[in-house]
Amino acid sequence: MTPAPHLPLAQQIAALDRLGDSLVPSLARASFAAILLMYFWTSGLTKFDGPFTPSLGAYAQIFPRTMEAAGYDLGQMGTLRWAIVLAGSWAEMVLPALIVLGLATRLSALGMIGFVAVQSLSDIIGHTAGPETIGAWFDASAEALILDQRTLWLFLLVVLVVKGAGPLSLDRLILRHRAGGLGG
Repeated sequence: MTPAPHLPLAQQIAALDRLGDSLVPSLARASFAAILLMYFWTSGLTKFDGPFTPSLGAYAQIFPRTMEAAGYDLGQMGTLRWAIVLAGSWAEMVLPALIVLGLATRLSALGMIGFVAVQSLSDIIGHTAGPETIGAWFDASAEALILDQRTLWLFLLVVLVVKGAGPLSLDRLILRHRAGGLGG
């Protein structure tokens, strides 16, 4: 769908817009898969001792100050913290997979935006990240782990919330099937 040079400018721009509607969300999902999928899965796998048993490390990552105050005694964490840690740990595994598959993409990307926000707050408040880790926008450095990197992560996720998964996705396949596009 490359714009033909003989078409009026408005038609060429419209053709590029249509191409962007397919290309941008597909590239956002591919970028997420290439850059962030294994990051989240590797981190998520460290958080389980069983399907419903969060690891000590999961509690320490999500509630660092509480764990330290409790002497790293899981018995003092309670049911609410167990549920939060378990839900967060599963979200870290399931939501990225759904995004890469393009299934419930908008909702999954919205969930990941919340996850990254909580992750960042936990790093800043709970783990007391320093200024070099937090970083600052509009400075000369693009290396800070929180403001610089996670802003780019959030941009990919916002693209998926706004644009959806793109044409190569389970969302699109389901939509076509519901519309009768696959013989049913």
